[in-house]
Amino acid sequence: MAESMHPAAAHHLPSFVTPPGETDVLMVIMGIVLVLAVLGFGNLFFRLHSLPEQIAHKSHKLQMEIVAVLGLISLFTHMHIFWIAGLILAMVDLPDFGSSLNRIAGSAEKMAGLPPGEGDNARTAQLDGKAAGDPGEPTFDKAPGKHDGSGGKPEIAAQKRKEPIHV
Repeated sequence: MAESMHPAAAHHLPSFVTPPGETDVLMVIMGIVLVLAVLGFGNLFFRLHSLPEQIAHKSHKLQMEIVAVLGLISLFTHMHIFWIAGLILAMVDLPDFGSSLNRIAGSAEKMAGLPPGEGDNARTAQLDGKAAGDPGEPTFDKAPGKHDGSGGKPEIAAQKRKEPIHV
């Protein structure tokens, strides 16, 4: 039995109208386009959010971890000021004070006759090597420059070792 068209229907139907029971090709194509568009937009969004971190990583900045944390905070809170701060921090080259201070400390250790890098360890070992009852470094009972009138040096009191504070 041949299917007849309803008399009120148009005699010429557009190509995107499918007969009953068949697959709607236009809907399948638009579903695929929608999924690809959402994935593409998400990829662009995540690449844009990681841009400050990539800039800081390429130039080997000291503040790379801070920039990465600011990017994550802006991603999860949707507060764009963190992303802008991370981008500015990634662009700015902070001065490296650590290397010059290490050079100064190394020179002071060399002048003191200590091996390089052992200055703090030698001081700790000196303080830890004393017995608990031994007096520590001398301290002045009176303010410097004030004397008792005898014309001599101020009296020196023994420093007591402090007990560890228990939490």
